Amino acid sequence: MRVLVVEDDEGIATGLQAHFRQLGWAVDLTNGVESAWTALRVEPFDLVLLDLGLGDGDGAEVLRRLRQAPVDRLPDAATPVLVMTARDQVAARIECLDMGADDYVTKPFDPDELAARMRALRRRSVGRAQALLKVGELEIDPANHSVRLAGQPVELSAREFGVLLALVEVRPRVLSRPQIEARLYSWDQALDSNAVEVHVHHLRKKLGEGVIRTLRGVGYFVPEDKG
Repeated sequence: MRVLVVEDDEGIATGLQAHFRQLGWAVDLTNGVESAWTALRVEPFDLVLLDLGLGDGDGAEVLRRLRQAPVDRLPDAATPVLVMTARDQVAARIECLDMGADDYVTKPFDPDELAARMRALRRRSVGRAQALLKVGELEIDPANHSVRLAGQPVELSAREFGVLLALVEVRPRVLSRPQIEARLYSWDQALDSNAVEVHVHHLRKKLGEGVIRTLRGVGYFVPEDKG
């Protein structure tokens, strides 16, 4: 999952980044309204974690702009937004939810609960209700970063898991290499030119050749189950 954290408290922001990266997520940080808006205009994100009290304005302005954005271009107006703030008044929560926020947590919060809420928002945004994803004999658990094939556990690296999850969540749609890279790597992470190809190669060795297919010159996809 590619996450944009909009938070001007450096300690909170870097702590969240470290916690989410341990979960295998790509996490980018911005600390204000304008920097967040710039990021959303140039990168696709699976979710925005938005603080309201920012140094250059109210984070609600980011939410307002995002929900009013034109369709079929960046920023994606449908991007899930989870608001995190010290404002605990009921009126503030109602206002944010009515503006288009998908969830709302007050500080202080438990980072594991926050991650669970983010996974739930991601499930809803891709149109699935189940926590587990199944493709034939393959079972994927995003919460525990575990994969089982015909009932047997399969050890995957964090990047391999990320590639597999990205493709399964949108199947049978094809994702290009740049689209996969955008879901796996944040701005400050080094990226080898053939990284995605290497991850796909390893996944095919571990899961079988038929799980991930190549559409030559376009990208990779996971086919729908037969029957």
